[in-house]
Formats: sequence, structure tokens, C-alpha cells
Amino acid sequence: MKENKQLIIYQAKTGAIELQGDFTSETIWANRMQMAKIFGVNPQAISKHIQNIYREKELQKIRTSSKMELVQNESGRSVTREVDIYNLDILIAVGYRINSVIGTKFRQWATKILHKHITKGYTINRSQIKNNYSEFTQAVENLKSLLPVGSLVDQKSVLELVSAFTATWLSIDAYDKDKLATSGTTKRSVMLTAQELSEALTNFKFEITKRGEAGELFGRERQPNSIDGIVGNIMQSFGGKPLYPTIEEKAAHLLYFVVKNHPFSDGNKRSGAYAFVWFLKKAGILNLSIIAPSTLTVITLLVAESEPKNKEKVIKLVLQLLRK
Repeated sequence: MKENKQLIIYQAKTGAIELQGDFTSETIWANRMQMAKIFGVNPQAISKHIQNIYREKELQKIRTSSKMELVQNESGRSVTREVDIYNLDILIAVGYRINSVIGTKFRQWATKILHKHITKGYTINRSQIKNNYSEFTQAVENLKSLLPVGSLVDQKSVLELVSAFTATWLSIDAYDKDKLATSGTTKRSVMLTAQELSEALTNFKFEITKRGEAGELFGRERQPNSIDGIVGNIMQSFGGKPLYPTIEEKAAHLLYFVVKNHPFSDGNKRSGAYAFVWFLKKAGILNLSIIAPSTLTVITLLVAESEPKNKEKVIKLVLQLLRK
């Protein structure tokens, strides 16, 4: 999207789509035809996703939709019709649901914006946050609007999450000095087999499919024994000792491998997130005051969008989060 003082424009393959900017509310407005052009699908697909968004109460219609008069030329005469328009929250929610090449590019664009808000000028240390606190809180607001569908994220929960992280960064200056947690704290033995994990993921697929939130390809292995390989990596030993000796390390690597190795044709992020919390619960250390729905969303996206070369740092961030 390109922005000027009046409009926000998304450059799609079909052309530049101009959207009415409502900068007093810090949002934009688009009708279904515009969204269909943006994402390269037919308007019926947009209508279906919007209906599901409202039906599932992800967003409220009264807060995210409005009416606009549209003048059209019909048989040589001007006809004014009233059409529904939708704000930025709906546009993003649709963008994270739509199954198209352009939809994927939109998500990539949104992720880049998310990274820009987090990284541009906001090094996480005491002096920077103290000197740029208002800008920091604004970046948190931007993060809220870019989270994907399916999360129970509101302004309060995001601010609480970032505040929790900030307390950690400020107390030990871990991120800036590369002193993040390198291991977990729970060394209690817990067994994990490929069959057990596969059954858990099958049950997960059944439940979300029953709710209409997954398609036929969801959870289907690309190659036979993909889950066996992941479990084997997590449970392996070296020199008679577990390679990942703590429950937290096993859980963090389970999340990483399921998300990044793409064992399934569809649903790798959701499956990885579920496997992560399922394993923590199985081990008896799932703390919902730490791993809230919004937290799980953020760390899953962090893993998904990270570069492979940053694997160890990503794992350390997850381990840091799991520390009480």
C-alpha cells in the first residue's frame, strides 16, 4: 500500500486500488468490489469471509462497517445506490483468510509493516523506551491491527503482553546484549511419540474442521513420516543425554519444527501452535497467564516469519517467554 494525505492505495496485479482514507479514525474504507480486486478473487468470496468474520464474532459489524452512496451510470443515466463499506480491521481480517496468490503477498506486506513498526527506531533497552515512550506505545497499537484472524486479541491484551516483555528486557537487558535464556528450567522427564502427537493433531483437525475453520488439505502430511522425523529430532540423545534436556526446550523446538519444516499441505502454523500448547499441557507446565491466546499468536508468527539463520535466537526468545 502507498499512502498520501488523502488515500491509501494497494498496488495489486489488477491495478492501483484507491481507498477512502478516514485519518481522523486512523482507518481506511473499502467496498467488497475493491477488496475483491485487491486480493484477486470474486466478490462472492469476500462476502463469504465477511459473513464468517461477523458470524464468529471476530469483529463487530457496527464498529467495522458503514454505508456510502455510489453514483453509477446505468443506461445513460446516473443512479445513486447505497453500498456497504468496511474498515481496515475487516480488510486485514479478510487478508489473513483469503486463499490467493495476492492474498499471500498481502500477508507478506503486512508482516513487513509489522517488523518495521517494531524495529524502526525502537531498540528494546531502558534509555530508548524512556525517551520514545509515546512512539513505543503507538507501535504497539500498530501491532494490534496487524495480528491474524482467529486470535482473541484486543488493545488491553496486546499492551499487557508487550508490558510483560518490556519488564523482562529492562530488568536484564537480555535482547540487546544477546543474553536471552539458552535453556528451560523444567528437567522433569516427559515422553513424546510420533503416534501420540499425530493423534493429538488429528483430534485438533477434527475439531476445527467441524467448526468450518479448516479445509480438506489441512493437516495432511506432504511426505510420509514427517511427524516421526520431527519427534525424532526433539527426543534425540547425544552421548547418552537428551539433546534438549528441558520440557521448555522440547516445546520450543516442537513449535519451530512444525511451523518451519512445513510437514503439512496446509495448516502448519496452526498445527505448530496447537502442538506447542498441547505438549506444555501434557507436561503439566502450561501457564495460561503466560501463554495467552494473543501470546501464542505473536510467537507463532515470529517463528513463521523468521529467517532460518535466526533459528537459535528465535528459540531463545520462546524460552525467555516461558520463564516465569
